[in-house]
Order: sequence, then C-alpha cells, then structure tokens
Amino acid sequence: MWQLAALRFASVNTSTTCPVAPLELRKPGVRSAATQALPDTAAPPVGAVVVVVEVELVVAGVVALVVVAAGAVGLTTVLEPVEVCWWVTLAVLLDPPQAATANVRASAAATTAAALVVLGILKLVIAEHFAISVSGPPAVYGRAVNGLERAGAVDSLEPEIQRIGHQLAAAFPAPARHPLRTVDARTMELAAADEELKAALFRFVDVAPACRSLDDLARHLTGFLDELEQPPMPLSAAIRVAGTRTGRAALGAAAAGGVRHMAHRFIVGETLSDAAGALRHLWERGVGCSVDLLGEATVTPAEADRYAERCRATLTELTELSSPWPPRPVLEEDSSGRLPRANVSVKVSALTPLLRPDAPELGREDAGRRLRPLLSLGRELGAHVHIDMESLDSREAVLGLVLELLSEPDFAGGPSAGLVIQAYLRDSGELLDTVLGFAHRSDRRPPLQIRLVKGAYWDHELVEARQHGWSAPVFESKADSDRNFELLTRRLLDARPHVRVAIASHNLRSVAHAIAYNRALGGDDRDLEIQVLRGLGDELASAVASLGLRVRAYCPVGNLVAGMAYLVRRLLENTSNDSFLHAQARGTNLDELLAAP
Repeated sequence: MWQLAALRFASVNTSTTCPVAPLELRKPGVRSAATQALPDTAAPPVGAVVVVVEVELVVAGVVALVVVAAGAVGLTTVLEPVEVCWWVTLAVLLDPPQAATANVRASAAATTAAALVVLGILKLVIAEHFAISVSGPPAVYGRAVNGLERAGAVDSLEPEIQRIGHQLAAAFPAPARHPLRTVDARTMELAAADEELKAALFRFVDVAPACRSLDDLARHLTGFLDELEQPPMPLSAAIRVAGTRTGRAALGAAAAGGVRHMAHRFIVGETLSDAAGALRHLWERGVGCSVDLLGEATVTPAEADRYAERCRATLTELTELSSPWPPRPVLEEDSSGRLPRANVSVKVSALTPLLRPDAPELGREDAGRRLRPLLSLGRELGAHVHIDMESLDSREAVLGLVLELLSEPDFAGGPSAGLVIQAYLRDSGELLDTVLGFAHRSDRRPPLQIRLVKGAYWDHELVEARQHGWSAPVFESKADSDRNFELLTRRLLDARPHVRVAIASHNLRSVAHAIAYNRALGGDDRDLEIQVLRGLGDELASAVASLGLRVRAYCPVGNLVAGMAYLVRRLLENTSNDSFLHAQARGTNLDELLAAP
C-alpha cells in the first residue's frame, strides 16, 4: 500500500526532490500532496517520511547504494522510508526514459535488486534482535528496543511498582500537620458530590475578581446559589442573610476570604518577592520549583510585551534570590551535568496576540521575537526556560517555534530548556516521535527536558470537539489516558541521555511506575525528576523528597485576575470524580489506587 501511495505521490509532484517534514504532515486541517496521495483508510507509519526520487537511472542506482550503506549501519528509523524510496526507483526502472541505454538499465536494476535483498535481511535481523514485527513501523528512539518491553516483561515490574507505591504512601505527612488542607479536602469533596452546586461555585469563583465591592460579591454568590433546587442548609442560611445590607457585607467578606484562601493554596504570591519565602522553604525541604507567571492568551502587543518583560525580570530576580540557598546536590546535578536553580515556565500564548490555528506562522514569528531574547538571557544567567503546552489549537505552532529556536546555532550550548508532552491526547505518541527525533539529531547540551503531563485542558478539548462535530482528540477514559502515560514514560526513560525526563503527575501509581521502570533500566535515581503542582501535590512532593529523589513543584506567581483560568482548572482537577486526587480524598483503598490502569 505504501509503495503504491509513493508512486501516486510521484505522479502528482514530479518536481519534488526533498523529504516532506513529518511535522507538516500532522498539522490540523493541512493535507499536502503527499497525504492526499495516501488512501483515506491508511495512517502513515510512525516516523515515516515520504521520499520521492526524480532522477535518471544512474542517479537512482547511486541513491540506492547510499541508502543501503545507511541501513547497513543500523539506522532502523529510516528503513520504511528507504523501502518506499527503493520501490519508487524500481518503478522508474520498469518504465525508463527513452534515452536510457540497456546497460544503464541493467546496472541500476542490479543495484536496486541488491538493495532490496539487503533490506529484507536487515529487517529480519532487526526484527529478531529487537523483537518487533517485520511489517510494523520501525523502532523509534527506544520504543520496543529495550528488553523490558519484550514478552510482557513490563508486567514483571508490577511487584516493584506496588512496593514503591506503598513506600511513598507511608511517607505522606500526617493530616494533623496540615489541618487547613484537611478541611479544604473535605469541602472539595462535599462540593464535588453535587454537580449543580459545583457549577454554581465555579461560576462564582470565575467572576469574583471582577466584583468591585463586598455587596457585589454577595449579590453574585446568592444569584448563583438561588438557581439550585435544594441548596445545602448552610448555603440556604447564607442566602437568607443576604436579604439585608449588613448581611450582604458579611457574606461578601466571607466569600472574598474563601476565594483568596483557595487561590493562595495554588498561587504562591502576586509577585516573585511575595513568593520568595515560600520558594526558599520548598528548597530547604528538598523540593525545587518552576515559577510560572500567570497570564495567558494576550490580546494586544502591549500585553505580550509586558508579559515578556515580566519573564525577563523573573529570570534575573530568581537567579539572584536562589543564589544564597543552601546546597541540595539531588536538585542541582544529574548524569548530564548541572541543573539550574532558577527555573521559569513560559506560555507562548502570552507572548503574542496572533497565535491562531488558521495562521500559525504569523503567531510563531511574533512570539519568536519575544521568546528568543528570553532564551538568550537564560543562557547568560545559567537558568532553565521551560515552554508550557496549552490547548490543542496552538500546539503545532508552539512546538514548531520551540524546535526552530533551539535549532539555531546560538542555542546549541544552552540554555537549559524544555517543553511539554500531554498524554491525554490520542496522537501524543506521534508528537513524541517528532520531539525525540529533534533531540537525537541536535544532540544539544544540556539535553532538552521533556515534562510529561496528563493534560489540563480535557474539558475544553472535549467540549470544543463536540460543538464542531469532531472526533475527540483526547482519551475519554481515564484508564486509557493513564495507560498512555505509562507507555510514554517508558519511551522517555529509554531515550536518555538525549533528553532529561520530568514526570509530572499526582497519581501515586504513575509516579511509582516511573521510579520502578527507571531502576529496572539500571538508571540512576537522579536522572528522573518528579513534578507536582503547588497546592495539589504538596504531600506527594514531601514523600518523594523524603526518599532522596528529585522533585520539583510548579509554582504560579501573579494576581488573582490573571490566575483565574489556572485556578478554575486546578479546582476542576481536584473535584473531578475520575481524578486520582478525588479518589484519594474519598479514602479509596491504596491497593485499588495502585492497580494497573
């Protein structure tokens, strides 16, 4: 099928002599001549590159010889594109130009025949050595090439996953150490039990920053609660109190305090100076940080400029304030070298108002003008710059921009930089192919860090897909998402030392699986980083740090208005009936929490 598709492509694009970039083939809504040539029922093999050879017969023979040489040294990732190339060459031989002589045809035919024989032998040897299917896609950067992936050997990790999971659970701080968090958890559980109440409270939290007075706050809160058919007794009393001006002032003050309290659980401070004490406290407890400047989806160039300036100031200030912190070797070095203390997460959507899926190049160029100086500053300061991944409609533009900038010669030796893979997306494996391909080709130092997350925009992606009648781009089952997360975890750990790996999850099973697999590979504990969100994963962070492992907390900084979207996503995550955190808060049995997805 692929050979025929290649021939069909050759017939519509006879002037093409360059490979088609895999990233371009995967852009939403874009079908190049190559993809149009493919049958609608077929999906391109992972990592495949459609190669069209428009050459005379002598050149075709040389191309075949060169590619055979490449295959002979074990470049398994080019086998399938090579096969397409050779079949196209064979098609040319079957219908040669009139000018070709019999001798030329015979020579090229012999070369191609020899190439196909060598290819067959190589495929059999590789299939036997790596235990993969001859007809399947090539092994790409560690996928299915490690012995642990063969013959169900991953299942043998299960006892170790359970042991580590129980060890981590035993290291969690006692609830008595954080009584306010225990109260918060109980409140969240009660809110999550009533979907109408949860929706009403979320709507109130969303509008709270825009309210101008306590009276205004009380009126909005009672307005949302009035829509409930049977509000809980305490809330019914609150609604009755709001009937007087004094009552509204009291209710508004209580509501404002509640929203601020909830926000401060997740947001470390309005400015970096406000957050400095909390960040140092984390460091002293053995927990690093990645500072996230709240704010996303700017609408004017001036807003984007202000965000870029905040990032620049934060990189400089964080480098200075972290300098006197006490030494923490586990947080400051791995097998690839030094790990920066100063670590800042940046959102591309806040660096440009032009980031749109229908015109990605415009947004990339505009954001690049602001991101490039930040990378340069990070290199000068020895800081880490991590690029966050947001909703699906901006993913290709963000990824393309990051890989483009990090490919520039100026950034070959720094800064330490990273990006994000979202495991809840169905095509996250293909995206990881692209990122690992870049990491192998560039072999930059320090290595690119990849933060693996489940994904924070599940509701948004699902609702948008349903509104447009699209198939869901995300896994709709938590178990499917968890299984994919574990698969991508193994692929990332297999890909070292070309990448640094950060596993970001509050799921005890996911974290225990990463630790167990890393150790089964013979990896050093310091070559795996666990990441959590401040306010949601604090207990897990303490447990991981107590075992001598590296852990980092994602710490948002900014005011409540800028952080409202972030706050609502965290509340959704904490109250989702399918979430690990909610199950943990309900007191679900530990063995059930640690069960394989």
